[in-house]
Amino acid sequence: MEDQQATKGFYHQHFVYAALAVSVAYLLLSLLLVGFKSDQLVLVFIFNALFFFSKATRKFILGFSIFIVYWILFDYMKAFPNYRYNVVHIEDLYEAEKRIFGINLHGLIVTPNEFWKANSSAFLDVLTGLFYLMWVPVPLAFAVYLFFKKRTQFVHFSLVFVWVNLLGFVVYYLFPAAPPWYVQAHGFNFISGTPGNTAGLARFDQFFNITLFKGIYSKGSNVFAAMPSLHSAYPLIVVYYALKNKLGGINVFFVTVMVGIWFSAIYSSHHYCLDVLAGISCAILGIVSFKVLINKTSLKHFVAYMVQKTT
Repeated sequence: MEDQQATKGFYHQHFVYAALAVSVAYLLLSLLLVGFKSDQLVLVFIFNALFFFSKATRKFILGFSIFIVYWILFDYMKAFPNYRYNVVHIEDLYEAEKRIFGINLHGLIVTPNEFWKANSSAFLDVLTGLFYLMWVPVPLAFAVYLFFKKRTQFVHFSLVFVWVNLLGFVVYYLFPAAPPWYVQAHGFNFISGTPGNTAGLARFDQFFNITLFKGIYSKGSNVFAAMPSLHSAYPLIVVYYALKNKLGGINVFFVTVMVGIWFSAIYSSHHYCLDVLAGISCAILGIVSFKVLINKTSLKHFVAYMVQKTT
């Protein structure tokens, strides 16, 4: 009898209606803003499958809903290109990079991106490609570990992750910036609606005769969102929480991935050194400001509520 009541409670009509309403609202809003994509159906299926499969999977998907919200916001940026709201920085950013980090190459001062493009190798193409593939799996895998082992830390990590992204999004709109590959391909002329480009990562695809990075960057939200490099921010957040939780030898791996992603961003011409430094600064600002905000009563209550709902 108790099991039957628990089952009925698990599939209570309120839960069914809520999940249905969220799913339909997401699909309709997505259709309105960015058009229909099969990815949207996959996301809705995964969410509902985990939400209704068991109590454990429901807690898991609710805990990771923070990351889902981030991904949806990132996708919706396509509907509001940042170049509509502020001037895109192209030549001034390139010249600043060359002035601060310029390297002498055969008597000419070039940016680090241009230096590595001229001195690329198959070994570095593969290595940097592998590092760049880790910018999503490593933070997510770390989040899964925290979810099962340190629930409060998981909530903190998730909130910092989204908070850093929101800070980065603000900069995207205040300071639209072209990536290095854009200058290499189009010069200093602004071309709205420019599609994404694999840049140096195309050499990774060519080495393995695949279209992995081509598929990834064809779905990019906005090519003029190079600063800050959030690719560079994510691994720093992981390293901070890994060190904070004293995870031992695995921290060496996390630090290696962090530095590897930083170098890969520059080597592949997806980001300037300035972009990487801006991403690092964004992560530090997000971590420090969260530590200040966590002392506020309202955020404390929210964190406690999130921990309770996922425990």
